[in-house]
Amino acid sequence: MPLGLSVDGANRHDMKLVRPTLESIVVERPIPTPENPQHLCLDKGYDFQEVRDTVAEFGFTAHIRSRGEEAQELKREAGKRARRWVVERTHSWMNRFRRILIRWEKKPENYLALLHFVCALIAFRAAGLFG
Repeated sequence: MPLGLSVDGANRHDMKLVRPTLESIVVERPIPTPENPQHLCLDKGYDFQEVRDTVAEFGFTAHIRSRGEEAQELKREAGKRARRWVVERTHSWMNRFRRILIRWEKKPENYLALLHFVCALIAFRAAGLFG
């Protein structure tokens, strides 16, 4: 379920969007404690100290892995599930809305509004409010 999003050009590196994405989270989070830390799973594209510092500033515990590392661990431990699939699943859900699949809007504010609408629909569907 999408919790936050940010829009930028396709030629911008993902690590530059960590702060705007974390700032855009609209759901109030519980305060992380040592007993109940809040985890954030990222792939190898976010493996920078700047990202780790930003994630720690927001109170998350970063889990940054490369593809091969995660695949090897899944082979060793039976029954363990990958964590990164959540993001890919959400992108797939968002791609079902053809209006945002290809960006036709010239103004980023209009596209961002459509993305928020799509995220709201996904959240309502996940909550079972639309049957």
